[in-house]
Amino acid sequence: METGFRKWIIVVTVVFCCLLELIDTSIVNVALTQMMGNLSATQQEVSWVIASYAIANVIVIPMTGFLAEQFGRRNYYLASVILFTLASMACGQSTTLPELVIFRFIQGVGGGALMATSQAILIDTFPPKQLPLGQALFGMGVIIGPTIGPTLGGVIVDSTLGWPWIFYVNVPVGILASIFTILFIRDPERIKNAIPRPLRDIDWAGVGLLILGVGSLQYVLEQGETNDWFDDNVIKLFSVLAAVGLIGFIWRELTAKAPIVDLRVLAKSRNLAVGAFLSFVLGFGLFASVFVFPIFTQRILGFSAEQTGWILLPGALASGFMMPIVGRMLMAGIPQKAMLPVGFAIFFGFTFWMGSRISPTAGEHDFFWPLIVRGVGLGLIFMPITTMSLAGLQGRDAGQAAGLTGMIRQLGGSFGVAIVGTYLERSIQNNRVALLPNLSLYNPETVQRLQGFTQSFMAKGYTMAQAQQQAYAAMEGMLMKQVSLITYTQIFYALGFFFISCVPLIALVKRAKTGEKIDLNAAH
Repeated sequence: METGFRKWIIVVTVVFCCLLELIDTSIVNVALTQMMGNLSATQQEVSWVIASYAIANVIVIPMTGFLAEQFGRRNYYLASVILFTLASMACGQSTTLPELVIFRFIQGVGGGALMATSQAILIDTFPPKQLPLGQALFGMGVIIGPTIGPTLGGVIVDSTLGWPWIFYVNVPVGILASIFTILFIRDPERIKNAIPRPLRDIDWAGVGLLILGVGSLQYVLEQGETNDWFDDNVIKLFSVLAAVGLIGFIWRELTAKAPIVDLRVLAKSRNLAVGAFLSFVLGFGLFASVFVFPIFTQRILGFSAEQTGWILLPGALASGFMMPIVGRMLMAGIPQKAMLPVGFAIFFGFTFWMGSRISPTAGEHDFFWPLIVRGVGLGLIFMPITTMSLAGLQGRDAGQAAGLTGMIRQLGGSFGVAIVGTYLERSIQNNRVALLPNLSLYNPETVQRLQGFTQSFMAKGYTMAQAQQQAYAAMEGMLMKQVSLITYTQIFYALGFFFISCVPLIALVKRAKTGEKIDLNAAH
């Protein structure tokens, strides 16, 4: 355990690295339009800038426990920081889309290790009695990062700097983190004394099946809606590869003597099995809500990327504020089983409050308090899930469990974005069909409104034919806006019902034994 100045330097280093990694999952979203213009790419092509990073992330996270033991955690962490920093610089220097996609993948390889290994370093930095505080600091990065990404990205994109600077901002922090890692971070004794496996004993089959299965699944989730899902032969192919890879990976890891990811740890702890599923739910809600809200504010309300980012910021800060409070509650002995239903109920309240606030005249003030409530709810969910999942596990089992929950949380986010994106596009069409009969020419109100629009356009100098054409276009615009409002409301309500339906699973959680603690010395 560390004390004094060294302790807090380590905390600042790893929390900032964790923040950078997660900010980069969402900061790119607001810059895609500018990238399309500068790199002469279509929307489908430029989406690979996001997909390549996510695929690399989700492949690397579950392997970090093995890699840290193989090369030493400090060495592995330092190499990941340097790789992430160099790849960020290369992303900003890219002049073609293929270059940018390749460097984003490399950035994701380094970034996945940053998030996963930061948690273990923080836990080793704090004495056992302060473990929840270490978890709280890690949780600040996990919850705040994806939320403030659009804020920072919006400020950069709307300025004169241009999209390369969303990558360049990582460089100075990465350089400082590299220096601080060399000077202050040390391996625990168990890692120092670990004997690396000979190359011939490494579970290469598990590595290959993990890359094939998880990578293919992430591709399907990232590109499915863009390519019209199973109407596209490439999506069908990667779906088959994902199924083969994942089934093969599960079989391999359950039967191998020294698996790269030990799935047998799930059978050792019922709390971990429940926690893994709840981590999926957390990732689903966290990333889906961050994904759908900017689309609504920018498409429907006409907000800029920067405006949207600033609206999201107070809720992110509320999450960060909650983390130390929840950590102290856990240290005081309040059980996770009691806190989780409260967090899920608060997030449920956020979704219904947001659904009620959606209207054509909504302004920034309408979303302030609902997003604060979201931040409080996520704070009450993340910490209890993490500590519950890892309680009672020791040594290598704790490392494997932490890697699994991290990967599953990321996959939950990918599923959330994919499902919400698909629902959004398809429900808009369905809701349009449902509302269209209300705009019948046999309806006096419709006829009256068309006549009003026509006269208004004629007063502006349009001919009768042009004015009628513009009137129909205006009516179509009104219809689509109403359809969109209904669809976004349905999405928030559906998210709320999904969260509240998971509450009964909490009854399966075992109460921690007195004195039972989390051993994360092996984590990642």
